[in-house]
Amino acid sequence: MPGSFKYNKNYQKIIKILFFAINALCLGVNIIDIKYYIFTNKRSTYALITASGMEGDILRLIPVYLLEYWYMFLGYILAMYMFWKCIPEITFKEKKKLGIKDLTISSLFFLIFVGLIVIGGRGGLQRAPIKTVDAINYANYPQNTAVVLNTAYTILKTISKRDNLDKKNYFTSQMVNKIYQPIIDIKNENNLKKKNLVIIILESFGKENIYKKFGDKQLTPFLDSLLTQGRYYTNAFANGLKSIDAVPSVITSIPCLMEVSYISSPYCFNKVDGFNTILKKQGYNTSFFHGAFNGSQNFNEFARISGYDSYYGRNEYKGNEGYDGVWGIFDEEFLQFAIQNFNTFKQPFFSTIFTISSHSPYTIPKKYENKFPKGDREIHESIAYADFALRKFFQTAKKQPWYSNTVFVLTPDHTSRGGQKGEYFSTEIGNYSIPILLFDPSNPNLKGTEDKLLGQIDIFPEVLTYLGYTGKVFSFGNAVENKDRIVANYNEGIYRFLINQYYIVFDGKKIVSVYDYKKDSLLKNKISIYPEEQFQIKIKSYIQQYNNRLIDNKLSL
Repeated sequence: MPGSFKYNKNYQKIIKILFFAINALCLGVNIIDIKYYIFTNKRSTYALITASGMEGDILRLIPVYLLEYWYMFLGYILAMYMFWKCIPEITFKEKKKLGIKDLTISSLFFLIFVGLIVIGGRGGLQRAPIKTVDAINYANYPQNTAVVLNTAYTILKTISKRDNLDKKNYFTSQMVNKIYQPIIDIKNENNLKKKNLVIIILESFGKENIYKKFGDKQLTPFLDSLLTQGRYYTNAFANGLKSIDAVPSVITSIPCLMEVSYISSPYCFNKVDGFNTILKKQGYNTSFFHGAFNGSQNFNEFARISGYDSYYGRNEYKGNEGYDGVWGIFDEEFLQFAIQNFNTFKQPFFSTIFTISSHSPYTIPKKYENKFPKGDREIHESIAYADFALRKFFQTAKKQPWYSNTVFVLTPDHTSRGGQKGEYFSTEIGNYSIPILLFDPSNPNLKGTEDKLLGQIDIFPEVLTYLGYTGKVFSFGNAVENKDRIVANYNEGIYRFLINQYYIVFDGKKIVSVYDYKKDSLLKNKISIYPEEQFQIKIKSYIQQYNNRLIDNKLSL
């Protein structure tokens, strides 16, 4: 840099501190992601810094995670100490005076290197600077883009603008409405069966956990059995990777196709339809149960926005019996608490229960230590406990007068994190694979497997159709009778679409790769022959309707 100010000792001290602090911060967030990536399967964004969606939990969880991952924290402190010691101390024998020649040469070098830094920072001389989405061009498979990226970069890229969607104009508004409308016209010959509806969202119960055995013990014996008692959707997928993504998907049929979760986005106060809008018009009482502290994941706020009559969280659960010491109330006690409240509700009622015990740090009650199989992943013991709690829920529910008049839906929020999974469940598509069950104890004919493509957002039209509802509903899901089906996901700036038997990676402008996942479940072989124009039209119209309707607050009939 031109000028003699750089020979000032105080200036050099400030530069040294800045050099250390900035690098320590950037290295720190990358080290956090070594573990946090296991839970999100993506590089963290600015939402990590703001704790978006986790504001109510962060102060309670920091000491828990520091205790659990103490070796990461200790390693970071030691590394930063070594880093500081390795930064050389600059010493000067005398303060150097620069002449015109020296200033000219140093200025020239300064300009050259600033120019090179700018070019390097923007990723070259192309028209637009590199973006998060460009990582797809340097990875063999979409799930490997996180290796190309680094967390400091993804945080910087999402500080200001990624909370907001961009309006899409792939097609004119008249044309896009003809191509794809997120409105489903449900038609039934019979009247609505005013059965109670209970949706149970199971924390981290990915498909990789069911029908699994360790020694002579099944991991999820109750759920395995229950899947044979109702309609089990075997080709089902989550519409997000986080718990906070699942609730809007399941309840209001809105997937998460942006950097931040819908609940944490600027659009969270949009008027939305969903189960509450439809069922409350039919006289249903509605409630949401979540065993964590009120404010966790912003679920209580979303419950209010989406129209639930009442919310039951840790605050509404009286006493400390069943408190897990971290998140809230263990599943066994809280599921029984839900039943106690169901008994006071006027029928018909609609209730959503979100379990918590199979969430990191995977705590189970001390009285059940060594009762359940520990499996080969850290989460397995808590999965087995949660399955046990679910069994006790149904054992108690069967004795209640409302049970035979109730339809149950079970869906995980997302797949499990941590540890080594099977080869398929480590793929981009397997990482979204979940079991979904529709169970009606009064209907012995509602049994068997259903192989059609299903996303969490399809639960809304699927259940309403089963209940006998007739009318139009707003949904980004598929009509029950549709043979041509679509499921959408978004991660690391890339769209992932399932269209019938095809898995398609789309970067916002073009199709990057296509796989026939029915024939190639491990996504090892890209295919080159497929209806490209047809896929482009379907994908672009879906994204345009999603973005523009969220921006214009048109998520309701």
